Amino acid sequence: MEPESLSKAIQLSVAPVFLLAGIGALMNVISGRLARIVDNARKTKTALDAGETIDEREQWTYRRRMQLTIRAIELLTAATLLISAVVAVMFFSVISRINLTLVVVPLFISAMLLVMLASICFLREVRIASAHINQLF
Repeated sequence: MEPESLSKAIQLSVAPVFLLAGIGALMNVISGRLARIVDNARKTKTALDAGETIDEREQWTYRRRMQLTIRAIELLTAATLLISAVVAVMFFSVISRINLTLVVVPLFISAMLLVMLASICFLREVRIASAHINQLF
């Protein structure tokens, strides 16, 4: 193996690694929202246990928001696994001098589709939260 091929492999894997960092930041934001949803749901549960009446729409809102955030986290996790596979395959391709473009392209496209679906879930959760706040005030 030549040093140039290792250098080329590292250069090719830099962009997907930055993508992983961006996904990690998005996942951090979404998991923070999930923590707040869980906290609010616990407060609602405590109020229910204390005998207060809680609007069924509010219960549905917490449940739906939680489902969407968990789904977004699952999709982003799957995307990170696919992007990691892209990096590994690219490294292997450069080092072994085998053209694995037909493997890399579908992996990368699938990862981007998962990121898009996760973003849609995140957007839906934010819209539900906004609508819920607008109903309260």
